[in-house]
Amino acid sequence: MDDLTLDDALEDLESAEDFLNYFDVGFDPAVVHVNRLHILQRYHNYLAQAGALPESEAARREVYTTLLTRAYQDFVASDALTEKVFKVFRMHEPQTAFVPLSSITLASPHASAPIPAAGGCGCGNTGSCHSSESALRS
Repeated sequence: MDDLTLDDALEDLESAEDFLNYFDVGFDPAVVHVNRLHILQRYHNYLAQAGALPESEAARREVYTTLLTRAYQDFVASDALTEKVFKVFRMHEPQTAFVPLSSITLASPHASAPIPAAGGCGCGNTGSCHSSESALRS
């Protein structure tokens, strides 16, 4: 891969180990084994946040190496559950929802809740309701 351009070499890289080896980032195989997808996703996120990259291949290689090292180090110092790279880890966190004002309706001031029939609990079964509420009325 040494004779390939940076862009050509990047197309051939497949695994986290491939990226780490290509950019000469020292790594613990045990950390990568457990976090390989998380490291690659974090690396992708860092690249997206970096914005426009330098045109010079040497300068881009430096940025790629720095961001990959940073992504790897995130998982040396922490773990996947703490870092929450993937959406599945954030699903049970509080969510913000937008409810447009136009979707909110007000009940008519003349409407009232249905009144249960005498001898029933309001479930619709007349006289043969077995709910605990019906048993309490007897």
